[in-house]
Amino acid sequence: MSTKKFVTAINCMDGRVQLPVIEWMKKHTNADFVDMITEPGPNKILAENNDSHLLQSLKKRVEISVTKHASSQIAVVGHFDCAGNPLNKTIQLQQLKEAILTIQAWGFQVPVIGLWIDDQWTVHQVF
Repeated sequence: MSTKKFVTAINCMDGRVQLPVIEWMKKHTNADFVDMITEPGPNKILAENNDSHLLQSLKKRVEISVTKHASSQIAVVGHFDCAGNPLNKTIQLQQLKEAILTIQAWGFQVPVIGLWIDDQWTVHQVF
């Protein structure tokens, strides 16, 4: 295992949110590296919790990050102007709450947080 500190982000594939999330995670967790797991609209996927194939894929990727890189935290991300989840902020924030519960149910013994990226591409920890 690496002596560097890892964290995990389940982030949208949208290129506009990659760097803001990486920079925020590194700054707020003192991580050296952010394992980025991307899907379009991941908060929606995890909140709906009904695509077993995709959920197993996400879980396996998180498992690799947590067990092989000793990731110390998982963040799930929603953002303004998401093509994969074009719902308003209020609904996406509710989805983030539900997504956190889905990830927590996977049983990884690390904290799970929810991040929202606004229309200025600023990251906010909302949960």
